[in-house]
Amino acid sequence: MLRTALRNVLAHKARLIMTALAVLLGVAFVSGTLVFGDTTASAFRNASAQSLKDVAVSVRDEQASEADPAAVGPTNPSGDRPTTMLDTRLANKIRALPGVASIRATVNGQATLAGKDGRPVNADSSWQNLATNYLPGKDGKDSHFPLKEGRAPAAGGELALDAKTARTAGYRIGDTVRFATDGPALTKKLVGIVTTDDPRITAGGTLTLFDTTTAQKLFHAPGHFHEIAVAARPGTDERALTAQVQTLLPEKGAMATSGADLAAQQSKRIAENTTRLTKTLLAFAGIALFVGVFLIANTFTMLIAQRSREIALLRAVGASRRQVVRSVLIEAALVGLAASAAGFALGLGIATALRPLLNTTGSELPDGPLVISPTAPLASLAVGVVVTVLAAWLPSRKAAKIAPVAVLSSAGLAPPARSLKVRTVLGTLLTGLGVAVMLYVSTLKASKESNLMIAMLGSALTLLGMIVLAPLLSRPLITLAGKLTTRLFGVSGKLAKENALRNPRRTAATASALMIGLTLITGLTVGGYSTQRAMDQEATQGLAADYKVSNSSLHGLDTAASDKIAKLPGVAAAAPVASSSLESRGAFATITGTDPKAFGKTAELTFQAGSLHAVGPGKVAVSDTFAQQAGLQVGDMIDADMSTGQGDRTRKKLAVVGIYAKTRAVYDVLGTVADVLPSTDTHTLDDVLVKAEPGKAAGLEPQIRKALGNSPLLKVQNQEQLTTADSGSLTTVLNMMYGLLAMAVVIAALGVVNTLAMSVFERTREIGMLRAVGLDRVGIKQMVRLESVVISLFGALLGIGTGIFLAWAAGGMTTSAMPLYQTALPWPKLGLFLALALLIGILAAIWPAHRAARLNMLRAIQAH
Repeated sequence: MLRTALRNVLAHKARLIMTALAVLLGVAFVSGTLVFGDTTASAFRNASAQSLKDVAVSVRDEQASEADPAAVGPTNPSGDRPTTMLDTRLANKIRALPGVASIRATVNGQATLAGKDGRPVNADSSWQNLATNYLPGKDGKDSHFPLKEGRAPAAGGELALDAKTARTAGYRIGDTVRFATDGPALTKKLVGIVTTDDPRITAGGTLTLFDTTTAQKLFHAPGHFHEIAVAARPGTDERALTAQVQTLLPEKGAMATSGADLAAQQSKRIAENTTRLTKTLLAFAGIALFVGVFLIANTFTMLIAQRSREIALLRAVGASRRQVVRSVLIEAALVGLAASAAGFALGLGIATALRPLLNTTGSELPDGPLVISPTAPLASLAVGVVVTVLAAWLPSRKAAKIAPVAVLSSAGLAPPARSLKVRTVLGTLLTGLGVAVMLYVSTLKASKESNLMIAMLGSALTLLGMIVLAPLLSRPLITLAGKLTTRLFGVSGKLAKENALRNPRRTAATASALMIGLTLITGLTVGGYSTQRAMDQEATQGLAADYKVSNSSLHGLDTAASDKIAKLPGVAAAAPVASSSLESRGAFATITGTDPKAFGKTAELTFQAGSLHAVGPGKVAVSDTFAQQAGLQVGDMIDADMSTGQGDRTRKKLAVVGIYAKTRAVYDVLGTVADVLPSTDTHTLDDVLVKAEPGKAAGLEPQIRKALGNSPLLKVQNQEQLTTADSGSLTTVLNMMYGLLAMAVVIAALGVVNTLAMSVFERTREIGMLRAVGLDRVGIKQMVRLESVVISLFGALLGIGTGIFLAWAAGGMTTSAMPLYQTALPWPKLGLFLALALLIGILAAIWPAHRAARLNMLRAIQAH
């Protein structure tokens, strides 16, 4: 039977090519993901090892250690300047300890650069714009940042950049670089260009280096550091040295960690991050393989139907049912093994392409060579073979049921159609249960993880039910489509309909592969489109301003910013906005402080009681939701517990003079800047809302930037930019998921090609008879093409319809977090999906139609 299996593979290699391609693509996705995971983990470990090179002990302030105990390098992302015990005196004491070879005392912060064109560099991800001090050794060089050009910064007016940042910003040695840390723009001369392998920089961030004194002035305090890294002499025990360093530290305020512990912490974090990413990608690979199962099962079902006399002959000469099953499964295993080997090779290319793809979403993945562990090829081969064998198991069972007497049957007789009763009952139960679960899901909130799991279960049941019901649904839908094809294309259209209806199970299996991909893509598209619409509405809800001015750092805007902007020609109003928190009657709220008169021109509030004009010192308006939550109405007094900005709390009496409908522009409580500003953390403004005079909005942005010092940290956004900033990341994620799901659609398209090609093999005699009675080559091609289009459109309609339903039901969970969310249908994209299905049908039929038209009439009639 092994020889029989080998002979069958070689004899039917053309018919198995699409199955092999499906397995190849699915395994390529799996192997690419596994190799990518190993490569990424190795690159992170290498970067970690480089950053921890020669670090025996790390001394950091406890606040930074608690925030991220495993981080190395710039650890002060907000640029705050807290008082720490890590000063020059402590550094000298540590240096004097026995066993200490050297120390590296660093100051860390952020610096956002302006390019030579004046535009901020990486302004949307300013947390990646790292800055630190350059620490030259005895040779005048810093081993952490090797010099590529120029020299090290040595004075207050100098800085160095990494090569990538300098190239992106357009700077060369000797240029004046404009940048900002947490305030106005500063300028310094570029004297050096360095290289770095920090993954945060290689993934899109920037690096700016200063001399130590300048870095302390910019990011900390003179004589103070954020971290002291200790290098030990050979033979020194790390644990003992860490204990010695700890004795020099105060009881609170600083912490010493051994290099081994830091390495272990980083290794654990790397493993967690890469495992999570790998699992996500493997889920999409699983979808592609699941779609491939339909193609594989269809292929072997059709092959067995075509070889029924051959199998019957084997049974007649003594082959047992078990041997027949074994022969089919061996054939499947051989196909799976060969395709998996080729798929693994293709997966290496996918692994190479994944890093730059994911870095477009801000993943910060470092560079590194491909790493192929023994697990990747073994797992890939195993997955490919197991999936292929499992998909061929049911067809092999059908083959074993062929009776020896079938060898006497006519090859021209089609196998008897099996009843769909059991399948219909099972499909109805699964679909009904799935729909019931999704209707229940539509009443839930997404805040609980268990609710998301219920939604996933309901989606899986609904999709599985539709797959099982597909043969039953194929008859009415394809009959309806057939009326159109018959009317438009005559005999070819009618024959195409009859061919598609001839074997509902085969048609359903082919269409289901496409349905799965389009269900997921449609669900993502409808959900993403509805979410984007809600985000766009929320971004500008209640906002009448032409511009929103803010600071990309956490330090906000100077309190005089609104007055400076208001004096500009063409500005009708500039409303300052500051926010803080308060607690009253057991309810927590966000209070917004502004100038009520200017705010009335830059925002649109709908008052249910009172008015904006009544808001003043000690007088506030509250949102309808907060009024209901705290039991407030106009005339009540709020005994507000507010922050003082230094972590303390103070109580303030505020009179309620109005109730308005809550918007994103103003959340819970609206008061004056004078009442709110003292309770903010930084005593600065969050932003300024600017309303331009009619016809003057277009030219205001450069004037606003100039009035506020033209700092690279400034963000001057119009309403379109505000909506784009909110929904841009969502668009990026959706595009990435479309790319990952595209593999499933490609495999589904191969399934259509495969079904049609094998159908042509199966109907060789029939096609010869059609030619004999007058149907020309053009008519044959048209018949095959229309059959392909009908099957593709059937799968597309099921997929789009199911995807819309699942998106609607799951979308109900988002209304609690996004009140403006409503399911909306992106008709142009849905039309594009139908057009894509039509295109898949046309392209998939090219080869089968060409082969059918070229069949020799007489030989076809004589075929068995």
